[in-house]
Amino acid sequence: MKGFLEFIRSQGVAGLAVGFILGGAVAKLVASLVNDIINPILGFFLGAVAGLKDAFFQIGNAKIMWGSFVNTCIDFLVVSLVVYFGVVLLGLNNANNPEKK
Repeated sequence: MKGFLEFIRSQGVAGLAVGFILGGAVAKLVASLVNDIINPILGFFLGAVAGLKDAFFQIGNAKIMWGSFVNTCIDFLVVSLVVYFGVVLLGLNNANNPEKK
């Protein structure tokens, strides 16, 4: 048991767990931002009244869900920006480089 506790202290497993939990919360927040605010606005301007996620065009029997793809791209970009600015604002971008501290 002592070895396990030392491993947790030295490897930062608790910090990893907190980061994982916060990452899930941020993902839900960003998904809500994209689905509930950004997509309806874009859907309005692009003519997809039901929402951007439901926008599609059909070729024969194939249904091309272009709105869902755009939704996923927007989600990725927003998550990327949140992570980037979170790392920069917390000063974690120089955490492993002692020369830049």
